[in-house]
This record gives sequence, C-alpha cells and structure tokens, in this order.
Amino acid sequence: MNLHYGAFHALHNVNLGIDENEITAFIGPSGCGKSTLLKSLNRMNDLVQTCRITGKITLDGEDIYGNIDVNMLRKRMGMVFQKPNPFPMSIYDNVAYGPRTHGIKKKSELDRIVEESLKNAAIWDEVKDRLKKSALAVSGGQQQRLCIARALAVKPEVLLLDEPTSALDPISTVKIEDLLLELRERYTIVIVTHNMGQAARISDKTAFFLHGEIVESGLTMDIFSNPSDRKTEDYITGRFG
Repeated sequence: MNLHYGAFHALHNVNLGIDENEITAFIGPSGCGKSTLLKSLNRMNDLVQTCRITGKITLDGEDIYGNIDVNMLRKRMGMVFQKPNPFPMSIYDNVAYGPRTHGIKKKSELDRIVEESLKNAAIWDEVKDRLKKSALAVSGGQQQRLCIARALAVKPEVLLLDEPTSALDPISTVKIEDLLLELRERYTIVIVTHNMGQAARISDKTAFFLHGEIVESGLTMDIFSNPSDRKTEDYITGRFG
C-alpha cells in the first residue's frame, strides 16, 4: 500500500504480513512512517482529510478499505496510544464504555466484562476497591493498563499500541511488557516502539522503517543479531536515529 497526505508521499510500497498471536514491532527514527501505518490498520487516518491510500490492507482476507463498517473494524482492532488517555469518568465506566456503546446494558454482564478486562490487563488487584473513583486519580502506569483494559473490553482480535510505554517509568514499563507477553496468547499485537531493547525483548517479528519505506522485516532475532541491510544495522547499533 501507499499513503499520501496531500502531496506528501508518507508511505511507499509497504508490503507486510502480520501473523496471528504474535507481537510485531515497528521500529525506526521519528517521522519514518511507523505510526502512520499503525493508524491505517484501524482507519484512524480516515480522520485526516488530506489522507489518501492506495493498495490494500486486509484483515482475515477482507479489505478494510472496502465495504466494511468502520466501527466494527475498530472493535476488532483496538488501539492504545502513546500517552495514557482515560476518559474523565470512573475506572468502571472507562472499561464499560465500549461494551455499552455496542449495546450491552445489563449490569451483571457489564460487571463481568469490567472485572475480566481489568484482570486481563493485570490491574484488577490494584483498583478493585476503587472502581467508582476517577480514572484520572491513578498513576500513569496504571492509567495505561486501564486503557489496555478498555481496549480489551470489546473483545478485539488485534491490539495496536503506539509507543505505549514512552511516557512511563521503568517499573511501569516492565509491567506493560510482561502483560503484552501474556496477551500474545489470545491477541495479535502490533507495537510501535523507539525502545530497541523493548522490541528485542517482547516481539516475535520486527519491521524497520526509514523515510516511509520498510527497509527490512523478519524474525526479531534475525533483525537484531544478523540484519541483512546496513541501514538496519546502523540504526540498531545507535549510529543514527
């Protein structure tokens, strides 16, 4: 696929497969197209008026830019952003927001979904006694796990994460990384990260972006230990970026 913002050609001839129940990391310097591609996967770029996409992005063989319900697409492909962005409401209502939007109103069912989602995001034990308190009152690391719980509450197939730990301290970062390794068994995960160590630690596959192109992609172990392109090696070893 190719993507343009007006006259600017942001993504060039991207050709990439993302496998089920794996963590795929997008790495590369700022402005290289990683987040642009990530946002194209659940059509967040639809919100940019000048954005034009050619080519195909398919989910289970279906063209997501074809005749598809965008709200249902975003239900299937949950998104977590760089900065934690809980809604200014209670912890409970944050997690219940998506299920309510999709028609679930019964309290017992919402209770079950909220508890299950918070447990799956490894934050239940920390917040179970303050579900009615504001989500803005917990720490940044807890807010980000709450945002992951909110994404999981609508039962997505894919979890898209745009630098989810860049605003967090090292301890919170480890918790998120451990969580993603657990979630990989049930979800397909795509993560944009500037943290080379993070990509090496948690991802199965890695794609290296530069100037809107994928320079190289493959098994993370191969990309980091034996890259086939000199530019990949230079980036990973810190010569630029």
